[in-house]
Amino acid sequence: MQKRKNKQMISNLYTRYKPFSLKFCYFFIFSLLLSCGENTAKKETNTPKEPIENGNDTTNDTTTKIILCFGDSLTAGYGLDDINDAYPALLQSRLDSLGSQYTVINSGLSGETTAGGRSRINWVLNQKVDVFILELGANDGLRGVPLTETRENLQAIIDAVRKKNPVTTIILAGMQLPPNMGPEYIKEFRAIFPDLAQKNELELIPFLLKDVGGIVALNQADGIHPTAEGQKIVANNVWAVLEKILK
Repeated sequence: MQKRKNKQMISNLYTRYKPFSLKFCYFFIFSLLLSCGENTAKKETNTPKEPIENGNDTTNDTTTKIILCFGDSLTAGYGLDDINDAYPALLQSRLDSLGSQYTVINSGLSGETTAGGRSRINWVLNQKVDVFILELGANDGLRGVPLTETRENLQAIIDAVRKKNPVTTIILAGMQLPPNMGPEYIKEFRAIFPDLAQKNELELIPFLLKDVGGIVALNQADGIHPTAEGQKIVANNVWAVLEKILK
């Protein structure tokens, strides 16, 4: 019926405006048809959707708590064939096996420095976070970033988390550097993490890569990033601290 009316309208327009150019008529016809199409689309858009049953609606579920892993390539799982082999996913699997209501979010970004983490922290904190695992600093050390800058950036990230939610538990992952960076720099770098943990009363993972760093069989060809097997040990290192908090 609608199509028949449209054709009649077009015929009447053509007869009435016959002196006008054929090009104008084509343009007007196209506009008319386009308008009909928009009306149809609007009708479809405004069609009410079926209500969601309470049993399937999880938007108001307050039982699930968030563990956010904020870090660099060690957290992101750089070089792994499967992201599920990265330690955040391994933590999730362990929590699931225990029937825990925690959800682990991997917010790792390969190549991230403390400065980069500081610039994106507010965006990450748009969600409610119950446990915040801070794993940054390795890329600073490998690039020889001034240690005062690394310390300042880590403190700023800690402050941002506390400002957003004072009750969020923060776990700081300690890091160490290879010997080629020089003994004084290495020593001062390693001290940043326990110092910040003590100052801010944080939970501390003494060394994230304990029993992994420097072991050829547990690292990829670059000698820096853990293999899938190495990530299992990293997950155990994190779990040793995390488990106490969750209890």
